[in-house]
Amino acid sequence: MIEITTTHLQQLSAGELRPSSRALPADARIERVAEITPEFSKFLYQGVGSGWNWSDRLSLTRSAWESLLRAPGSETHVLYIDGAPGGYVELSGRIEDSGTEVEIMYFGLFPQCIGRGLGGALLTEGLSRAWDLDARVGGFPPVSRVWVHTCSLDGPAALANYKARGLRIFHTETELVEPGDGAAGLWPGESLAS
Repeated sequence: MIEITTTHLQQLSAGELRPSSRALPADARIERVAEITPEFSKFLYQGVGSGWNWSDRLSLTRSAWESLLRAPGSETHVLYIDGAPGGYVELSGRIEDSGTEVEIMYFGLFPQCIGRGLGGALLTEGLSRAWDLDARVGGFPPVSRVWVHTCSLDGPAALANYKARGLRIFHTETELVEPGDGAAGLWPGESLAS
């Protein structure tokens, strides 16, 4: 068991978004994957999250994973560098009493893209797409809140990036957990340090 601190952050209006001052390089683009498959989603999830012990979805069946992806308000936006995936943002919108709330379910970069100044631009795009999600999903009222949580197992720049983009902390909690192995099955026989 290890102690994990989880920090929840939010924005309550699109005007709170502080875009990154760093533009994407010429060889990069961010694109919404309109019909994402569970296989591609799992590839992104493991490619980004294996080093941070993301494991909450690894026990899901293909149909359960697909159900999450097909839920109204679910979107995946992928950062491509020279045609290859470099990171992604998965959004999950839900209708609440106050309007549409959008959670950034997953956000991160592939290991080879960390430290290249891409995280701020990807998060800026993810937050922008969260705030206009209702324009793409029929029957969703205007977005009233965008939120995310990060924990002490995530990358060391995660919390600072969220705050720099204008997200504000609204709740923090600490608990003892048994961390999963986010690298299970990713590269059998190799450690992530290889």
